[in-house]
Amino acid sequence: MESNSCADLKVTTGKAICQPTGFVKVRFGESVFTVDKGLLEQHCEYFRALFRSGMKECLQDEICLQAPSACGFLVTLQVLHGERPILNRDEIVEAIQCAAFLQVQALTEHLINIINSDNCLLMYHTSAIFGLFKLFESAALFIRDMYGDLKEDVKCLPKDLIEHIEALIPSTYVTVGAHSPTIKLLQDFMRTVCYLDEDEKDWKVLTHLPLNASTTMAGVAVLDNKLYIVGGVYDVSNKVVDSGFCYDASTDTWSTFSSPQQLRYNCTLVGHEGHLYIIGGEYDKTIMSSVEKYNVSTDTWTFAAHLPRPAAAVTCTKTMSRLFICLWRPKDATEIYEYVGNKDKWELTTTLVRHQSYGHWMVAHRDNLYVMRNGPSDDFLRCMIDCYNLTTGQWTAMPGQYENSKGALFTAVVRGDSVFTVNRRATVEYAIEDKWRTKKELTGFPRIGSMWTFLLRLPKKSSESLEKKDSGPEIYSLPSNSLQCQD
Repeated sequence: MESNSCADLKVTTGKAICQPTGFVKVRFGESVFTVDKGLLEQHCEYFRALFRSGMKECLQDEICLQAPSACGFLVTLQVLHGERPILNRDEIVEAIQCAAFLQVQALTEHLINIINSDNCLLMYHTSAIFGLFKLFESAALFIRDMYGDLKEDVKCLPKDLIEHIEALIPSTYVTVGAHSPTIKLLQDFMRTVCYLDEDEKDWKVLTHLPLNASTTMAGVAVLDNKLYIVGGVYDVSNKVVDSGFCYDASTDTWSTFSSPQQLRYNCTLVGHEGHLYIIGGEYDKTIMSSVEKYNVSTDTWTFAAHLPRPAAAVTCTKTMSRLFICLWRPKDATEIYEYVGNKDKWELTTTLVRHQSYGHWMVAHRDNLYVMRNGPSDDFLRCMIDCYNLTTGQWTAMPGQYENSKGALFTAVVRGDSVFTVNRRATVEYAIEDKWRTKKELTGFPRIGSMWTFLLRLPKKSSESLEKKDSGPEIYSLPSNSLQCQD
């Protein structure tokens, strides 16, 4: 990312001159930009329609626009050229106006990516004025998730905008522990997906896993508010589960979908840009580097770019529409790679070199990646955190240590400007600052073994206590050639 000011606009003024074929001048008063017509046609609905309209303007060397502003257009060009500018309040307003007027999807996505607690109300109100619906909804959901912290500030909004926020469903913290179908004695106890009731400060049952689903060494992820489970093993023989399972929170139902082309366990599953990616893992005691991509609408898996080297239980996180993984490399080095989808390529972002720098978990907040590693003196029950800033390219060691007794900080998830961590003793919400500050501490998650944490928007929460048992859910197994787990 780069920070730019509209005061630094570099423009040309004066009479228009003929430009090479494929370039056009765009004028805003005294400010003139010379731009590749192909770039505008590819990314801006307004210019695409103009250039294909057959009107005289599409043949002119210069196009004069009364709106939006030159500042907003500059931000647009930065985004279209791959930059990720951090914007001040005035620039945000200008960019929203430009995204709405010129219909620039890439600019809208960038604005969504930089929503934070400082600008979310401005984004929400301004996008409502200019009719930028996607940004409007994204900002509203962000505010809803942080409503407790922003409640006083929200009062400055018009009444109808406040009512819209309050009508939305907030994200809920959800956890599932390791469960194998062959553990009969623990079937009811371990076979639950649970959510955190923050009002009652306790865990409650959301749903039961299907009888033949395994979360032991499986890939678990959320995409479009649906929970997906892929792989996993039945027992110590490491026999792989050959069906995928999908839980739809809106209907409280399970369905099945096809498995990857290469069966695997001890793998990583992540939802990214409308697809599922299953990364690395093992099969028949062999560690793999292969990656597969799942298309939900067609129920098909295709191979994506292989990892730089074979890896299992790969640590993964997403931020600002970008996907990052950690790969451990002896001696004492953790490499962070980014998956670049339009190139189908893994690119090295940075390397952390620290004693015991094996990154066993990673979360992201805004443009920061937080890598959690072992504590000092071989202390596996303490956790150190190093922060990598994508804007500056600098590493920072966060002060203090973070308790890691029996699982804490081996799993964490970010909601708004907070991060939730969980273990058997306590569920802790931290405010993400220079040093994570404890906001509140709730009851722990009474499970043994590994656990996965994620966020879901739950329209109907169960009132069932965590200890209550039932016969389990009904699961609908769809034909392999049908469309499953669709939105």
